[in-house]
Amino acid sequence: MSAADFRKLADLFPDETVTHSYVQDIELPAVGGKAGAGTFALITLDNDLDHSKPTTLGPNTLVELGTVLEGLKERAARGEIVGVGVTGKPYFLVAGADLSAVKTLREREHGLWMAQLGHEVYGSLASLGVPSFAFINGLALGGGLEIALQSNYRTASTGAGALALPEALLGLVPGWGGVYLLPRLIGPENAVKVMIENPLSNNRTLSGPQAFELGIADALFEPADFLEQSIAWAARVIAGETAPERRNAVDPADPAVAERWAAAVVGGRAFVEAKTSNASPAPAKVLDIMEANRTLSQAESAALECDTLADLMQTDEFRSTVYAFLDLVQKRSKRPAGAPDRKLARPVTKVGVVGAGLMASQLALLFARQLKVPVVLTDIEQERVDKGVAYVYAEVDKLLGKKRISQDAANRTKALVSGSVSKEAFADADFVIEAVFEELSVKKQVFAEVEEIVSAECILATNTSSLSVTAMAEGLKHPERLVGFHFFNPVAVMPLLEIVRAPQTDDAVLATAFELAKGLKKTAVLVKDAAAFVVNRILLRLMGEVIAAFDEGTPAEVADTALRPMGLPMSPFTLSTMVGLPVAQHVQESLHAAFGDRFAVSHNLQKLIDNGVKTLWVEGPDGSRVIPEETLSLMSFGNSPSTGAEVLRRTQDALAEEIGLMLQEGVVAGPEDIDLCVILGAGWPMFLGGITPYLDRVGASERVNGKRFLAPGVASAPAAS
Repeated sequence: MSAADFRKLADLFPDETVTHSYVQDIELPAVGGKAGAGTFALITLDNDLDHSKPTTLGPNTLVELGTVLEGLKERAARGEIVGVGVTGKPYFLVAGADLSAVKTLREREHGLWMAQLGHEVYGSLASLGVPSFAFINGLALGGGLEIALQSNYRTASTGAGALALPEALLGLVPGWGGVYLLPRLIGPENAVKVMIENPLSNNRTLSGPQAFELGIADALFEPADFLEQSIAWAARVIAGETAPERRNAVDPADPAVAERWAAAVVGGRAFVEAKTSNASPAPAKVLDIMEANRTLSQAESAALECDTLADLMQTDEFRSTVYAFLDLVQKRSKRPAGAPDRKLARPVTKVGVVGAGLMASQLALLFARQLKVPVVLTDIEQERVDKGVAYVYAEVDKLLGKKRISQDAANRTKALVSGSVSKEAFADADFVIEAVFEELSVKKQVFAEVEEIVSAECILATNTSSLSVTAMAEGLKHPERLVGFHFFNPVAVMPLLEIVRAPQTDDAVLATAFELAKGLKKTAVLVKDAAAFVVNRILLRLMGEVIAAFDEGTPAEVADTALRPMGLPMSPFTLSTMVGLPVAQHVQESLHAAFGDRFAVSHNLQKLIDNGVKTLWVEGPDGSRVIPEETLSLMSFGNSPSTGAEVLRRTQDALAEEIGLMLQEGVVAGPEDIDLCVILGAGWPMFLGGITPYLDRVGASERVNGKRFLAPGVASAPAAS
């Protein structure tokens, strides 16, 4: 690829927010009593924006960095500098490639140029003629971490967070040398952990100390004087006083390492299969490159990386991932559609939780930890109250044991949580949420009792998963104060919060709910008061179709594995077991009452519930899943079995129908909110884009509704111009 091609690529992005390469000459300190070690050129990557705007890598950024490095190479040849360092603006080394820009590349050739440009620029870090250093002062993702990997030496700050190669999650591969360099630096097993296991486990990242422990960084320094210490360390390396120990580094030519390499790749493939059912091409491609490059030169691996990256950039899975990650999780989640002016929100200085069971206790812990306000649990028996408070204390102790909180924070959190058998404890509360049995009459009674005690301004919230908030408000003196506040289990982990507006819910109550969600570090989506809201309605429609096919005579294994091409986090039967058969049946009955036969109630599930059976599957002697004969004997089946492909298509069409109806009903503002809900509330994979891009991609949207949910180009290839 020529310099003219690089310039042509850069010209495609006239609006790129350029991360500039600012160079500063630093005279290195004396080492070992000798004279100063010489002049060190420090490059600081900075987009001249505040810390809320991370530095990213687009073509213009790379061209500028490449030009700067060429100039430094010439200076090195003239003996003007003895080393080069790269660091970032406060809190960031670099956040990786500019995905929003990459998504716009329509031609495979342009994607290939982008990949080759990165290799051209990064490759020069190893051929400057003087040692190169990366000082990882903060976040370093994807191409940001690869800058560090391409340097000869690396330091990391103990305060640096979010070091990762997340490309497998994003529908790409680490395309600028990471797949080649990382396994050689930290060993193949650790490389698979960083490139495969971490991204596919809720996008887990490394801290600075963790990166040092693995061997990604050669030295670790405190944030307060990180740059000064890193430069002093670089001076010692250049002077020959310090030689980093690469304790996890390996030589792929070693036969023992070759065996480990092969085993790590096999293990990675099994992990991908378990996590995604191979429904996304990117993770397997990462492993393909790693498997091949054990015997390739770095240049040969670079060519393979570039070709693979160019192919993946053109896939709908990549475009769907960018839509999910950037457009939804990064952007739409921060500006909830329909949320009132935040200035209307009221202060919340004390929270009441009705109930002391598992969900209520989880809520109490969350409110106390995040809001740092008093929280009081109530229940009808002291034993239940004591058990709920004890749960909170035990969870705090677990956090302390894992060193996720300090002793002082643990003490303060425990002091905020108390319990009572009297709702009089809510008299001075600003916000009271119920988490009692999912029965409308019980919840109405709770709110009637609470309303007699709390102030007129106190907000009442329900954590119901399927019941009508409007019906709960009937009979209240102030129905406008009631709002749905639906969390997902486990509360500490699942980021979604469905905020349900009933017809009489006023704007101040709603604004307060959204501000509380923000304070709780949850992503809130405004939903209309309709049975099961968003996530549970979609999940129950999906499970209902699969269970109906099973009841009709489809073999259990066929029915339960039919949706594997979707790459969902768990199978329908596993999900029903996790939710609990009685709970799933109860919600299904609510939906059947609201929407009729689209949500069929399984007679077989009811028989299992009536006989105390808690799960369809049990683990057989060989580790396989089987339905016990005694369970099968309780059920009766039809004689209309389906194939896996038929169950998959049936479910796709059912979901397209249900989502189409939800949008017609105005349950949410748009399909983007549906997608955000299933990603954050049900853990559906980023590479699906949620659900609507997937249904568009497989044709279900047009089969059922006669049109796509999203316009071409939003989460797929742009329409032909």
